[in-house]
This record gives sequence, structure tokens and C-alpha cells, in this order.
Amino acid sequence: MSLSRFFIDRPVFAWVIAIVIMLAGGIAAFSLPVEQYPTIAPPAVSVNAIYPGADAATVQNSVTQVIEQQLTGLDNLLYFSSSSNSDGSVAITATFAPGTNADIAQVQVQNKVQQAVAQLPSQVQQLGVTVAKAQTNFLLVVAMYDDTGRYTTLDVSDFMTSHMQDSLSRVTGVGNIQNFGAQYAMRIWLDPYKLHNYGLQPSDIRAAVQAQNVQVSAGSIGGQPAIPGQAMNATVTAQSQLQTPDQFRNIILKSTPDGAVVHLSDVARVELGGDNYAVISEMNGHPAAGFAIMPAPGANALKLVDAVKKRALAMEPTFPPGMKMIFPVDNTEFIRLSIKDVVKTLVEAILLVVLVMYVFLQNWRTTLVPAVAVPVVLLGTFGVLAAAGYSINTLTLFALVLVIGLLVDDAIVVVENVERIMREEGLPPREATLRSMQEITGALIGIGLVLTAVFLPMAFFGGSTGIIYRQFSVTIVAAMSLSIMCALILTPALCATLLKPIEGGHHQHAGGLLGRFFTWFNASFDATRDAYHRNLGKVLSRTRLVMVVYGLIVLVMVGLFYRLPTGFLPDEDQGFIINLINLPSGTTQPKTL
Repeated sequence: MSLSRFFIDRPVFAWVIAIVIMLAGGIAAFSLPVEQYPTIAPPAVSVNAIYPGADAATVQNSVTQVIEQQLTGLDNLLYFSSSSNSDGSVAITATFAPGTNADIAQVQVQNKVQQAVAQLPSQVQQLGVTVAKAQTNFLLVVAMYDDTGRYTTLDVSDFMTSHMQDSLSRVTGVGNIQNFGAQYAMRIWLDPYKLHNYGLQPSDIRAAVQAQNVQVSAGSIGGQPAIPGQAMNATVTAQSQLQTPDQFRNIILKSTPDGAVVHLSDVARVELGGDNYAVISEMNGHPAAGFAIMPAPGANALKLVDAVKKRALAMEPTFPPGMKMIFPVDNTEFIRLSIKDVVKTLVEAILLVVLVMYVFLQNWRTTLVPAVAVPVVLLGTFGVLAAAGYSINTLTLFALVLVIGLLVDDAIVVVENVERIMREEGLPPREATLRSMQEITGALIGIGLVLTAVFLPMAFFGGSTGIIYRQFSVTIVAAMSLSIMCALILTPALCATLLKPIEGGHHQHAGGLLGRFFTWFNASFDATRDAYHRNLGKVLSRTRLVMVVYGLIVLVMVGLFYRLPTGFLPDEDQGFIINLINLPSGTTQPKTL
């Protein structure tokens, strides 16, 4: 018993298979991540550390080189780059070959860095060395600004950091948050002349602050061991860490045998300032601060941005008077427009395919049979994308648009052949379908294999090009495979149950305007076909001339192929401009502003 005959005799089973495919694909379509392009950049792991007070050369020699010497023997490591900055910060990025598991790479880098920690300066060890999957692209910038003149940039930044950063970082899909600002910090500005007069060093100041600004446990009253009959146990809390500038000013640095005491205020100016002054943010000239939201690997960009905006807007009623929130950068807006345009094109393609089929088949039942294959194949393709770990992006949707016309070809071949047999031999739909599938099953499988052979090699490209076109290729091959499956399983079952016998050897067209249109269309199509036959005969009588013209066309195409400009991906205007200005080394911040 052939495959098609099995499902022709069991049409309900064929419908169940189609419905299961559609349900699985529909569920997958809502769970797939949405992005503009597939993740092209190879996985990278970043190592960050800070050496307070050290210049770039010191950081390079004592921190960067020590860590770099340990980054050997990592699996699939392509290269690593590093930067040692004058503010004491170190950033090392290890880049791995495409396809490398980023989690495994992070663990390997973490193990290598731990071997180098013991050789790093004690201050670097105290602050810690962080290892994380590198992320350089951000989707959204959440910013706050004050247009009343009531707050400074530091005020806005500290409020955002203390009240919003933790909440936004817990949103599902957020990988990292880059803070464009600073928090409040107690700043101690030392006077070198006064330090010299009192015989003190900066290390003495650090030791005094660390010794007198600590969190201590004050114990409890009534704790064990206690006297017999103790009726109450109370924990003693005491203010131990210093909180105000005056408390820091009263820190004792040294005392002399005659009772004189040197306080911090005698050698330094203490004030509440920012923990760093490296960044100044403004929004239209007003003091501002912001967060750059970076996605976790595999996160749904659209859902992530919507969730972050919802969480941020929910906190807006708690803002101090005068502070306003804005989203100055939202890279998903272009993604939404791109996906919307592609989906619109996809819907238009489906409607046009169905319309063309109806115009040529001229019967709604015969049109319905191949039209049913469209949603089954499309939703089934989304299921394949989910199983392969791909995403809904411009390339996968473009592949679906391209394949729309191909995936109904197989069903149309089945329907037209069934109609031909019913018209020429007068068989009922079921017998005509059985006869038709015996004739064209091999041809359908051959068509699928040929088209697969055309698009499948792109799935084996290497590098970033392979990452891009692999999803494109797999999408088309999956859609074509599902189309063949529908043509062998679902379409024959539909033909046997939906089609009606053709009375009188031909369809009876509807009357009225639609009937006259079909009559005119058939006459015009027959005239076009006859004209093509006549012209084809003329061409076949001049084969040498035709081959010469064909050769010239091929030469022109080859010349244009080499003259066309090349590019990795087409340039697209996303509606914003980023301007970077690099000033000479040593330029001060006021001059930069």
C-alpha cells in the first residue's frame, strides 16, 4: 500500500497530522526570539578588573600582562584583546570561534583567571576580577533628566542607580546594564602640605578610615550563657559605619604624648560627592543619567524591551518632583518595522498566491486544497526553527516569503492532475486521486530533492557568512520538505474528500460578471499560449542566433557580477546618528565639554 493511498483511505488521520503540525508550529512561533539578524558576532568573554590610583603603564605591567599570560590553552580561542586605562581599569576580551558554547568558554576563562589572581596586587584582589560573557550591543537606553534646575547630574544618577538598577536588572532577558553615571560617595581630598607637616602618608589615612569605619556586631543582652531566671533576650544594635561628612572629619589619625589629636579634617577636605567623575550625561542640555540595557544570549529583543519599559514606567510615580524619564535609544523600533514589513509582504504573498490559484483553477474547492497547505507548511517551519534553536528575523521571514510560491506548487500539481483524470476519464474524486498519485509521486519527490539540493549547500558555509545563510537555507529546506509531505499526505486526502465529480467533462462556471471574466481570461490565456507556440517555432528555426544572443547575455551578467559593489549586509538607515569625537591624549574633561 502506498503512502498516499494510506491517507486517502484515512483522511481524518491526515487532518490530525496537519493540525498537530500547526499547533506545534504556532506554539513555537510565540516562543521564538525575535531579532533583526541572527547573532553574527563570535562568542566572547570579558575579564574586568580595576587597580585604583594606578596609571596605564602600571596597570599594563602588573595586571593586564599577568592575566594575559594565563589565557593559553583555551578551546577554540581565536584571539584576545585588552585595554589598560589611565583610571586603573582593565578590560580583556577573549574571542572564540563561531559556534563555541559561550557558557563553557566562560568557565574556562574563569578557571584561567583564578590561576592569575594570586599574582595580582592586593588592591586588585580586594576589589575582585569579574569574568562574564561579553556583550557590546545594547537594545535600549533608559534615561532620566531634570529640566527644573533643582538637581545635578550626580543627584539624577544616584537616584537611578539606587532605586532602579536592581529592579531593571532582574527583568527576564536582561544580560547586563551599563550605567552612564555615578553614585554618591564620601570624597576625601588630601592636602599634601598638611600631610607633610603632620608626618602622615596617604596609607595612614586609608588605614585610619578602614579601622574606624567598620560594621561591627554589638552583641546581645540576656544571651547564653545567662543567669538563672533570665526572662528576656535582646539584640544590641549600634551605629558603627560613618554616614555624614562631619563623622568622617572627626576620624582620629594620630595623637601625641602631650594629648594633641590630629583629625581627618586637619589634613583633608571631606564632602559628599560622586564615586567617579569620568562621565557627564546631559539630555537636551539638562542634567541626566541613564542605563544601557544589554540582552542575555537568546533573549527575545521585543519582549525584553517591552518588559523593561513596563517596569520602568511602573516606578515613575515614585520619582522626585522634577525628574522625568525618557527612552532616547530604542533599537527595537527598527526591528519592529522590519519584521512588520516582512510580515506584511508575507501576507500579501499568501493572498496573491491564493488569488492566482483561483483565477487559473476557477473553482473554490480546487483552490482550497493547495491553500490549506500554506498555513500547515508555514507553522510547521516555525516548529523546525524552534527545534534548531533559530530565531524569527529578517532572513528567516524573507526565506518564507521566497518559498511561498514554491510550497504550493506541489499541491497544485496534485490538484491539476486529479482534475485532468476526472475530466478525461470521468472517474470520481477518490479513484482519480489514487490514479494521480501513482503517476506523480516520484515527480513530487524529485522536485523536492532538486530544490533541496539548490539551497542546502548554503547551510555549510563557514564563518559569519555561514551563520547568516544557514538559517536562510534551513528555513527554505524545511518549508520545501513539509510541502512535499503535505503533497503526499494531506493534499490527496483533501482531493478525495473535497473535490466533486466533473459533470460533462468540464467545470460549470458561475454566471454573471465572474463567469464572463473567466470566459475572457480563458480566451486571452489561450491566445497568449498560441502566440507563444508560434514564436517558439521561429526561435527553434534560428538556434545559432539564439545561442549567440544567450552567450552575450551571459557575458553581460558576468561583467555586472564583478562590477557590483560587495557588502556583508545591506546598509539600512535606522533613523539615528552616533557621533564620536576623540581628542588628544591628556585632554581635560572641561575642554571636552
